[in-house]
Amino acid sequence: MIQQLIGDPAQWQVKWPWLIFALLSSPIVAVAWRLRIFPAWPWIALIASSLVISIGVVFLPSLFVIAIFIDLLLLLVAAADLVWLYLVDPSDITVSRRLPNTCSLGVPFISELRIENRARGFLNGLIRDDLPEGFSVDPPSHSLSLAPLDELRVHRRLTPKQRGAFFMERVDLRIQSPLKLWNRYLTFKISDSLNVYPNLRQLADYALLAKTDRLSLIGVRKKRKIGQDNEFERLREYTRDDNYRHIDWRSTAKRGKLTVKQFQSEQSQRIIFLLDCGRMMVNERDGVSLLDHALNSILMMAHVALQQGDSVGLLCFSDRVHCFIPPRSGKSQLNRLIHAGFDQFPQLVESRYDQAFLYLANHCTRRSMVILATNVIDEVNAESIVNHLTHLRGPHLPVGVLMRDRNIYDAVEADLQNEQAVYRAAAAADVLLWRDQVLRDLTHRGVLVVDAFPDQLSAPLVNQYLEIKAKHLL
Repeated sequence: MIQQLIGDPAQWQVKWPWLIFALLSSPIVAVAWRLRIFPAWPWIALIASSLVISIGVVFLPSLFVIAIFIDLLLLLVAAADLVWLYLVDPSDITVSRRLPNTCSLGVPFISELRIENRARGFLNGLIRDDLPEGFSVDPPSHSLSLAPLDELRVHRRLTPKQRGAFFMERVDLRIQSPLKLWNRYLTFKISDSLNVYPNLRQLADYALLAKTDRLSLIGVRKKRKIGQDNEFERLREYTRDDNYRHIDWRSTAKRGKLTVKQFQSEQSQRIIFLLDCGRMMVNERDGVSLLDHALNSILMMAHVALQQGDSVGLLCFSDRVHCFIPPRSGKSQLNRLIHAGFDQFPQLVESRYDQAFLYLANHCTRRSMVILATNVIDEVNAESIVNHLTHLRGPHLPVGVLMRDRNIYDAVEADLQNEQAVYRAAAAADVLLWRDQVLRDLTHRGVLVVDAFPDQLSAPLVNQYLEIKAKHLL
């Protein structure tokens, strides 16, 4: 009965090469797995060849000795190749990363990795740096070929697809053994932060067009000012520091000495942006949210206002107040606004206009131009916007920036080819009529309104600001 269970000894004999090979290789695989050393494709191919030879022993028992010899040889070669990787000390490898602290949305930049080999052997394999979500990269990885006591610098091109604060935390290396039978994976913890800001190319374009007096190309219109930026105050005696253009020659002739006109500089105006980060700003067009369009336009107008010598502030809110930048003047204020708004994203929450305007009332008592950038979707939020902007009239100059939805306008202007298109156009027209009534209510209550498509908001917003400056409404 035992013989029946065991079977023919010859059958076990022909299976020995494969069983011995599997028994001896299992400890090697276990050690390799613990050290994050994994078999490569050549090693898998050698295992397959050993299996083929073991199967051949079934048909040709005379190959038994040859199969045993080949299996032992493969094991010795694989073990020696594994020992080389085992002796590689990760502390002998230094990896560092260099990248800019800030970058702009959609603008590519270069990231550099520096790998230094202080070990005695060559390092061959692959290196891959961490990639934050929302970035595209070229190339995704780099080949690694590094001689002892040598260093390697590799570069890749990163393009951010969304703004915000991102972190890069690791660098992965895949090191090949000399015979390429094994791959060892090493991870180096390297933490770096990367801030992606809105693309400020429009600010550079504005500055260039302003110098060449071609602002009309981007839709900015010149406003004829009522009066002058500097109002006449008195006449006084000329000093060496005075501008000769201010000399009043008629008064000089009467008094017999040089007399100049002294002007009183116009006081700096205060502008505060209220940026809605709630559900009204979630809609997207061509992959860009309404909040991103509003933020870009706000930064554009802030740049223009700061050049005019005005003070600019920012308050971001949704169901709570996210941040508040008090109004200040100067070139550095634009950097504060950019840093405060670059990591603000639309949230699927109901915006609390009451909290935002209450916070504004507690932190801003001087008369200012208050610009609310938001969107109207339903009657509830429209009524809240109208009421809060109306209550600002008097202590402040309220301006409502309401962005249009292109999908609704496209539905109205679409060809009515079927019954569904007719119903869709009728519903869109009804929404536009309701929206127009909301804008009329704001205008009748003394609130200035900027109504434009999101991607065309910058020019109308700047024009509204220049008109307010020209008419001295603030």
